[in-house]
Amino acid sequence: MIHAKLQADTCVDAGPAGLSGSGRGRSTLERMPKWLICIPLTLQWLWLALRYQSLTLPTIANPAITAGGLVGEGKLEYFDGMGPIALSATAAYCAVSTHKRHSAAELRQIMQGAGLSFPVIAKPDLGLCGYGVRLVANRVELREYLRAFPVRETVVLQQYLPYEGEAGIFYVRDPQADAGRILGLALRYFARVSGDGVHSIAQLMATDPRAQRSRQSARHQPSYNPSRIPRAGEVVRLATIGSTRVGGLYRDGQSLITPQLTRAIDAIARDMPAFYFGRFDVRFESLQDLAAGCGFSIMEINGAGSEAIQAWDPDTDMVAGFRMIFKKQRILFAIGHAMRRKGFKPLGVLALALLNRRQNQLVERYPPSN
Repeated sequence: MIHAKLQADTCVDAGPAGLSGSGRGRSTLERMPKWLICIPLTLQWLWLALRYQSLTLPTIANPAITAGGLVGEGKLEYFDGMGPIALSATAAYCAVSTHKRHSAAELRQIMQGAGLSFPVIAKPDLGLCGYGVRLVANRVELREYLRAFPVRETVVLQQYLPYEGEAGIFYVRDPQADAGRILGLALRYFARVSGDGVHSIAQLMATDPRAQRSRQSARHQPSYNPSRIPRAGEVVRLATIGSTRVGGLYRDGQSLITPQLTRAIDAIARDMPAFYFGRFDVRFESLQDLAAGCGFSIMEINGAGSEAIQAWDPDTDMVAGFRMIFKKQRILFAIGHAMRRKGFKPLGVLALALLNRRQNQLVERYPPSN
């Protein structure tokens, strides 16, 4: 029987994919202050840097991507080098530059050229943790989004995928043995409340600490009406993005890692230029399809800076969570070491710091997510 643990999680507020928003508690890692989490991770990073004689070795884990995808890379960098296999598994997209104000006709032409129609997802090319990601319903909303966006930057417009299921699939490939595998898989559950026909959305959220985070998160602008009373059994999604910063829930989907899914993801990764380490964020229709390696579409890809988000499952204890993250960092340095032996040179500390500063400065200027 497929995925007994995951099926047990689907008894409340089940959606089309057989997923639920159950599990209101926060994981140990979610409850810990970020600075406290960073201490053991930084210590391990420094130890690995001493072992491999480079503080920035992970910046060459994916040599075709800026800083290996550790920080400062654009989403389009992963898409633009894709071959036909990878492109066929990726949601349609296009780029819009904010170096000038586009007319309605120009925007329509750009979108039609990519086969896009409203609604679409608008997001920064240089993004982080879902900041600036918005569901845009029409041309008016799109032009408002572009007007609020920093000038001389790039916005990515992408096909909106209405599937209930979302997952982060962590992939690694040994550059020497050339064997690709899925290191981890996390299922994302969107922040949501279930109506009872009596209480408003705001009242329902007041009883759910996780749901409240969608209103409390910095640089997030909820699109629902908090005074509306959902009918009994109606599931109200509170955010477009599934990040924990807006109340999203992560579940460890290890049992979904099958040979079929591994082959599918490996084929996609091999159809990209020198991609060895990172996370594929996908939407899918059902758990069965995902496990079979079909019925999913890639929304975006993250490289060396990818988090092992399955560690944030509330059922994962602190020791097990840190073990997952430590494993990820060990593999990241090992791949960087293998790429250095092939002749690639890591970025310097100053160059990496400048990339990080630029990314953080832009995040503060993006329109709010929804």
